[in-house]
Amino acid sequence: PKGKMAFAGKYEFEGDENYDAFVQKIGLPSDKVEMGRNCKIVTEVVQNGNDFTWTQHFPGGRTTTNTFTVGQEADMETMGGKKFKATVKIEDGKLVADFPNYRHTAEICGGKLVEISTSSGVVYKRTSKKIA
Repeated sequence: PKGKMAFAGKYEFEGDENYDAFVQKIGLPSDKVEMGRNCKIVTEVVQNGNDFTWTQHFPGGRTTTNTFTVGQEADMETMGGKKFKATVKIEDGKLVADFPNYRHTAEICGGKLVEISTSSGVVYKRTSKKIA
């Protein structure tokens, strides 16, 4: 059924495409750019129906957590640490959120977490493999 997307689990960064072009486009500071390049981010997703807790564990112990309910406005944090409000929606089995300067989608595809961020025509794709 549509409402039963199995996002829950732990995923480890496997690869990405177009990282440099994308972070330039969104104006990420250069120290953050280096930190995020080929970064073995572990994404942990806890899902309870339409309630999600989405945590990214960065090497060195830094974490970012976004907690949201599909269809309701929530306080979120961007890649660069900016706080903003967004409403996450579900479209075609994907989670979709409009960040201040990019659109982010996440889906489970062949057991992998595939995240795509698009900013002014630049598409950044990050794939993570399930580890738990």
